[in-house]
Amino acid sequence: MKPIIRSFFDAATNTVSYLVSDPVSRQAAIIDPVLDFDPKSARLSTASADAVLAAAREADLRIVWILETHAHADHLSAADHLRHLTGAEVVIGRHIEAVQQTFGALFETEAPTRVFDRLVGEGDILKLGDLDIHVLHTPGHTPACVTYLIADAAFVGDTLFMPDYGTARADFPGGDAATLYRSIRKILALPPETRIFVCHDYLPAGRSTYAWETTVAAERAHNIHVHDGVGEADFVAMREARDATLAAPVLILPSLQVNIQAGALPAPSAKGRVFLKLPVNAI
Repeated sequence: MKPIIRSFFDAATNTVSYLVSDPVSRQAAIIDPVLDFDPKSARLSTASADAVLAAAREADLRIVWILETHAHADHLSAADHLRHLTGAEVVIGRHIEAVQQTFGALFETEAPTRVFDRLVGEGDILKLGDLDIHVLHTPGHTPACVTYLIADAAFVGDTLFMPDYGTARADFPGGDAATLYRSIRKILALPPETRIFVCHDYLPAGRSTYAWETTVAAERAHNIHVHDGVGEADFVAMREARDATLAAPVLILPSLQVNIQAGALPAPSAKGRVFLKLPVNAI
């Protein structure tokens, strides 16, 4: 049995969130939800996450899991907002603790503990009605990256992009290009017909329509960075050279201090205001 999958594209951050449901039990998971944030005004909105929730209600689905593929550096997570509205558990890879330590130090805050409801690792299985959610640990972009495999659908986060765009960067703290290569090969060892759902699309030259679904077979044949025949040494050389040219993501500083807290905002001040830190010359 295959899950029912609905995608939601956020044009502001080029992020794709997913509503994945079991057609029998009508239990559902939301994967990588977006909390809208305008960096110019520092205004927040829950419109994107609320649209996913509205679609779930319209289809009479019960949200039981909010699945994060990793602590994102390019958008703020709406996981905590959705947790409060649905009672669903927020899940992330157990190596998030290393990410929390690193960025807790950057923002000079105590590393958060137990802000996620469930930490998962290689081989763990979550139930989604009659479906199983299998967890693959796929680090390299970050230490905590995981892939969620639900029947024939693999939700890979930032580890892979569409074949004409390539692969994730590996230069964030705890990232490693060789580790990323091995994680990608683990994903590409899945059956060739396995559907791959990516977390972002950035419209490479030559394509005018956003896309976020591909297959293991297509990635192995056509991925511009890591198609069959590309060895680890060549991939690492390419990835490290490319990463050296990349600017920091626009939302990396606001995103990470929220996302290591499972999408929760910092505590308000005595006057009721919420502040996000921008450490100067720190990255």
